[in-house]
Amino acid sequence: MDGISIRQARTDEAGEIRALVRVAYAKWVPVIGREPRPMLADYEHAVRRHRFDLVEAEGQLVALLETEVREGHLWVENIAVQPERQGQGLGRLLLKHADGLARAAGVAEIRLLTNGKMKANRRLYASVGYVEDREEPFGDGTVVYLSKRVG
Repeated sequence: MDGISIRQARTDEAGEIRALVRVAYAKWVPVIGREPRPMLADYEHAVRRHRFDLVEAEGQLVALLETEVREGHLWVENIAVQPERQGQGLGRLLLKHADGLARAAGVAEIRLLTNGKMKANRRLYASVGYVEDREEPFGDGTVVYLSKRVG
């Protein structure tokens, strides 16, 4: 991917992160009947607590990965890609980047969750080696928990 770079976010970029997340997840509102949880997050707090890796293309923020090292695994809190850049491999790039973050942190597993109605996300995760561990009811839908072993 020419012209693409990944860098760690600064704490003063919470506004740009929030804006990207809101546009990236907007397409899911009619599918699940509400704003997905990442659209409601406090990014001023999150950017101080979690690691954010930002993907830039020609100096513009186009995607992000939010992670946190937890006991025994890397938790992926959020992956967001600008709508006009979706389907271009940026999500896969960030998931591969998460593999490297997990290895660097000395953990052998990555975990995440998604809404059961987000079928495209479930297919993406399966295509890069994630397995669906369990489903739980959440509101009027289902939360799907996934994991992947990394070596």
